[in-house]
Amino acid sequence: MSPVAYEKDGAVGIVTLAKPPHNLIDNAMLQALAAAYEQAVGEGCRAILLRSSMRHFCAGADLNLLPVERWSQSELARLWALLEDVPVPTVAAVHGAALGGGFELALMCDMIVAADTATFGMAEASLGLLPLLGGVQRVVQRAGVARAKEMAMFARRHDARSLERWGVINLVAAEAELAAASLSWARQLAAGATVAFRSIKTVANLAARGGIAAGDARQEEANTVMWNSRDQKRGLDAFAATGPGSAVFEGN
Repeated sequence: MSPVAYEKDGAVGIVTLAKPPHNLIDNAMLQALAAAYEQAVGEGCRAILLRSSMRHFCAGADLNLLPVERWSQSELARLWALLEDVPVPTVAAVHGAALGGGFELALMCDMIVAADTATFGMAEASLGLLPLLGGVQRVVQRAGVARAKEMAMFARRHDARSLERWGVINLVAAEAELAAASLSWARQLAAGATVAFRSIKTVANLAARGGIAAGDARQEEANTVMWNSRDQKRGLDAFAATGPGSAVFEGN
């Protein structure tokens, strides 16, 4: 049985972590996750929802395999490219615990919607380790250097409301409403201007990694991709004919 399940809901690719009991991460799981993302894009999905069918979103790495399943820098770069630079918006729906690598998988998504009962943490330092999939630098992006050091060094668990205040999480929903809220976000993104979203994601990621200058250096390229899309014409035509918010985008 695959540790990751994939299904298509309209234009949303739903990718579900499904490795009992707690979605512990190993190489096979990461490879299956990357393959599911690639399948979603290949089948024309315009947004991806990452969720879990287990008690927890993901409790981190499989410590029995961690010492032997190390990733080289080039392998990490490929993983980040596949999961973080996938050319459609991604939403993580987090319930239970997202710890260590599980938290890092959520951080690789564009947006995080969390249950009000969810907890998050980078516990690696309590084992003499550090976050291995880029969690420290991704918390720096979202919440700043001081909060990233606090989370990684103290290795404590944090509740969803705190991380929402810090800017790490986009939305906190009641646990019973998490599935509906996160799917609603994914469906709204899938119905949007996919080409423009791709360009927005490109310049945002460039700026997050290399500063404003890195995003500025690719602005004209992003603009050109958008101007060459049919959806920009649909948007402007709909605005002229029926007003703002009336466009129906087709993702091209």
